[in-house]
Amino acid sequence: MHMVAVLALDQVIPFDLGTPLEVFTRTRLPDGRTPYRVRVCAATPTVNAGAFTLQAHWGLEALADADTIVLPGCATPTAPLDDDVLHALRAAAARGTRIASICSGAFILAATGLLDGLRATTHWVAAPLLAARHPAVEVDPDVLYVDNGQFLTSAGAAAGLDLCLHLIRRDHGSAVAADAARLSVVPLEREGGQAQFIVHDPPPVPRGAAMEPLLAWLEDNVARDLTLEDIAARAGMSTRTLNRRFREQTGTTPLQWLLRARVRRAQYLLEATDHPVDRIAAQVGFGSPTAFRDRFKRVVGTNPGGYRAAFRTVRALA
Repeated sequence: MHMVAVLALDQVIPFDLGTPLEVFTRTRLPDGRTPYRVRVCAATPTVNAGAFTLQAHWGLEALADADTIVLPGCATPTAPLDDDVLHALRAAAARGTRIASICSGAFILAATGLLDGLRATTHWVAAPLLAARHPAVEVDPDVLYVDNGQFLTSAGAAAGLDLCLHLIRRDHGSAVAADAARLSVVPLEREGGQAQFIVHDPPPVPRGAAMEPLLAWLEDNVARDLTLEDIAARAGMSTRTLNRRFREQTGTTPLQWLLRARVRRAQYLLEATDHPVDRIAAQVGFGSPTAFRDRFKRVVGTNPGGYRAAFRTVRALA
């Protein structure tokens, strides 16, 4: 079982602390097993969490057994890092442990020197300070999260949820990540500089809403060469009315929703089949393989071949 250690330091932000606890403990594999065991550990017997005081069951020794360490943000991100914490994190990194930070937790990770020479992110408000204090780190304030392989960082608040779901997807594939996303009631795709790898179900639409039958129809017809006029005719309304109502209920336009649905279907086919990329392009409704590759990379952040190489084995083992 994969051990996740969440490190709670003084003035830990409760939201950042709670996110990995909720997401990882609720995750289930297709056979019902729980793939993660989560422990909250601390360097001191009690931790000031602002509105309450936390007593962790485990100390820093729990980091030695962890497969993944999560560093929640702290209210005072520039507070000096305790030597014991510093040494424990560096030792974990030397063993190959995966370490991820949420929000201002990037300051903790940066203080260890483990982010030197790497791209990282944090809450956009704190990004200039992170860059000033750690000039060896390439700080990108415009993304939701950055995955460097062993070391990952995320932006503020809800971006920590995106990061946790991304980790689940890396470990167990899109189906498990999608189930975890549904439990967390997150939107289909988050807008931001970082394209999301996670495949979710379509955006939640109220039962009985006007768009619900249309969305189901679009999902069933992603391979067709549909125009806005085709979609409007199916919905029985003008293109202008369709665009307005569609955006009200889904937060995006019909054609953008369709493109995302095509990419989601392509992600599944890349994971679950041996079909050539050009064949998948046709299966999901792109007129040319070049257009498919361009759109896929824009949405997902990598090309179809790279995506298959990264996630095909993960799905096979899930």
